[in-house]
Amino acid sequence: MSIPIEVPGLDTILPEIGKGSVVVVEGSADAAKGFFVRHMALTAGRKGLPVTFVTSRDRDELRLQLLTEQGPTVLPESWIQIHEKDSVEHLEEFVGAGGLVAMDSFSFLTLDLSPDALARTLRGLRNQCRHRGTAAVLGTDRGMFGPRAEAIAVHLADGFLQFHTREGADGVQRFLRVPKWMDGRFIDRNVYYEFDGKRLAIDLRSRVL
Repeated sequence: MSIPIEVPGLDTILPEIGKGSVVVVEGSADAAKGFFVRHMALTAGRKGLPVTFVTSRDRDELRLQLLTEQGPTVLPESWIQIHEKDSVEHLEEFVGAGGLVAMDSFSFLTLDLSPDALARTLRGLRNQCRHRGTAAVLGTDRGMFGPRAEAIAVHLADGFLQFHTREGADGVQRFLRVPKWMDGRFIDRNVYYEFDGKRLAIDLRSRVL
C-alpha cells in the first residue's frame, strides 16, 4: 500500500510514497527534515501499516516525540518497532512485509561506509523494499556525505527532497526543493514552506529567490 504524504500543499504535487520506493529527505539544522520522517511514520501507522524506525538517538526520546505529534489519534497496538543504532551496514534486516522503514539519521549511521559500501547498502535496501512492497524514508543531514556518497544516494533513491534554510533580509527563509521524484517529475524552484515545530505546510504560491 502506498503511503499518502498528507502535508498541506506538498500533497497536491506529490500525493504519496509508493510501496517499494526509497525516498531520501535532506535537511540542514532546521528540524523540518526529522519532523517529516516522523510524520510519514505516523501516517503509515494511522493507515494500519507496520513501521520500523531506525534511529541514532535515544529510543525513549523518539517515542515521546511520536506520542506528542500523533495528538489524540489512537494508533494500533505495537504499530512501531524502534531500533537504536550507532551505525548500520546492512538495512535488509529492517524491511518487513509492507509498511515503512524510517531512518532519521541515515547519513550519520552510514558515515563510516566507503562510497562503494554505501551503494551496496542502498541497492540491498531497494531490492528488499521492491520485493516486499515496503517504502523507506531516509533522513540525511546536509554536509555529512562527501560529494561521491551524496551522488550515490541521489542516484539510487527513487525520490529526493531537500529542506533548505537561509538568512534573508526578513529573517530566516525556508524553502523546499524536489530534484527527483519517482514518476519523473521534479520541481526546479525553491518552494516556500512554514514550520513551527508542530506543523509543516508548503506554500506553492510563494517562491524564494
